Amino acid sequence: MNANGLGDLQGKVRGEVILPGQERYDEARKVYNAMIDKRPAAIVRASGVADVIAAVKAAHAAGLGVAVRGGGHSVPGFGTADGAMVVDLSRMRGVRVDPKSKVAWAEGGCTWGDFNHATQPFGLATTGGIISTTGIGGLTLGGGIGYLTRGAGLSLDNVVGADVVLADGSFVTANAESHPDLYWALRGGGGNFGVVTNFQFRLHPVNEIFGGPIFFEREDAEKVMRAYDRYITDAPRQLGAFFAWQIAPPVPFVPKERVGDHLCAIVTCWTGPADQAKKAIAPLRDAAPVVAELQTTMPYSALNGAFDGLVPPGLQHYWKAVYGGPLSDGAIQAHLNYGPKVPTVNSTVHIYPINGAVHDVGSDATAFGYRGAKYATVIAGMWSDVSQNVANTEWVREFYRALSPFSEKGGYINFASGDEGDRVQANYGKNFDRLRQLKKKYDSGNAFRFNQNIAP
Repeated sequence: MNANGLGDLQGKVRGEVILPGQERYDEARKVYNAMIDKRPAAIVRASGVADVIAAVKAAHAAGLGVAVRGGGHSVPGFGTADGAMVVDLSRMRGVRVDPKSKVAWAEGGCTWGDFNHATQPFGLATTGGIISTTGIGGLTLGGGIGYLTRGAGLSLDNVVGADVVLADGSFVTANAESHPDLYWALRGGGGNFGVVTNFQFRLHPVNEIFGGPIFFEREDAEKVMRAYDRYITDAPRQLGAFFAWQIAPPVPFVPKERVGDHLCAIVTCWTGPADQAKKAIAPLRDAAPVVAELQTTMPYSALNGAFDGLVPPGLQHYWKAVYGGPLSDGAIQAHLNYGPKVPTVNSTVHIYPINGAVHDVGSDATAFGYRGAKYATVIAGMWSDVSQNVANTEWVREFYRALSPFSEKGGYINFASGDEGDRVQANYGKNFDRLRQLKKKYDSGNAFRFNQNIAP
């Protein structure tokens, strides 16, 4: 893109156009993962849809790829790229709620914290993630696994419609009646098809929940995992819960002498009747002696943001993910070998259930490729000390290699690392061929290639 083109773009944008050499550039190009150090051709902080259209058209005219930044949490740093046009949606964070129809409209730059803040006063929510600073866009387009998954489905299962700026700068609304093929592809196809400037979500009655973390000795991990695996299969759908490997953080409910110990945990979220909460959680809590716990009534939004302090911006990140069925002896042994080696308090391993309502949806109803899996497991390496990059990255890779023989070929695209180009087809599963055809239709030039990319 030449200087004249950039000058023209600034005149068409009400937000900011930030270029290399400008004082704001180095700060503006930063993303959540401090491992990522890219130098885009331009960063457009859009104030609205018109700015997004102008930026995408300018990129199209100049032959630049477009990197879309919503919440900026992409671990591989897909919200930026060398020589790309970065469309930064972080100023587009409006949410409108219709409590009567139980629907919310949310702009593409919203985080789940923004979304929950808007819906909580109405006693409503939809499936979000585990960290409230995560953007709604990236999480939803790749799947959307969270506390409410078993009862409400994936985030993408609750998308009623989406406004999209396509690769040529045109604007469309995708839903069941308008561009239904694009609507299908957006729900699981990642960021391959355009810039989603607005999502329309179905909401569910969720107000106060009962839950929180329960810590167990690492020596009891096998008992805890087997109890979890048995119970979550047919547990009430109002129960969200995941198993975790975690170093005990310095929080008030953890005894001071246990802070820093390697433990395992179950994190629970009960959305059903309050008087049934303890009974619903008991099969998990009773799996082994409890080291520490915080099981209490709280707003759903409070649980959704409870772990934000462990994952501030600026850490080094390297993650891997697998899908799997019931926990086999081999998978459990892999966890027992590598889970206790979690390197930092920021790092963790989560085994998320994706059964219940997720299995109610047909495997070809959306682009999400792993409806038949029981779990999505993430090995999330996160740390601050750059000198530990090699050792901590290798821990993630070794753990992943140990789990792979007992897992599906693909993994959750939202947790995939940037070095998985050879695994893209497996990550999208049985829907990959249809996604590729739709990529040819909507982005034949592959402008939106900074993602788990489906080459047209």
